Amino acid sequence: MGRTILGMLVGVVVAIAVIAAVEALGHRAWPPPTGLDPTDPANEAAFAAFVAAMPFGAKLLVLIAWVLGTFVGALAGAKLARHQTAAALLVALVVMSGVVGMIMKVPHPTWLAVAGLLLPIPAALLAVRLVYRRSTLPRVS
Repeated sequence: MGRTILGMLVGVVVAIAVIAAVEALGHRAWPPPTGLDPTDPANEAAFAAFVAAMPFGAKLLVLIAWVLGTFVGALAGAKLARHQTAAALLVALVVMSGVVGMIMKVPHPTWLAVAGLLLPIPAALLAVRLVYRRSTLPRVS
């Protein structure tokens, strides 16, 4: 149980770090207007306008950040956890909750919202598939 909890925690931290790193790359390529603080509720309308005006590549990079963060976090979590699927799916659910929070706070294009909610689970399951350890004895011929 302890290894699974550790895997979940490490997976979530890794996922958040990867998402932040990829989104930071996006901010370097497509910087927000100077003075725009997305954490300030007074700037919510300006931030929504910025998101609406972002080019397709910037929006695609946000989706890549969400999916890649889920995959790498789930991979790290599954490698550590005894219950690999549970750890990986928890990472996906945490990322999906972040996606829901962002969608509710700032309107996103429908394709980005739908993909951001549908792709984390398959990404996590792919990560589990790559690290799956069988708990049964090897087959004797």
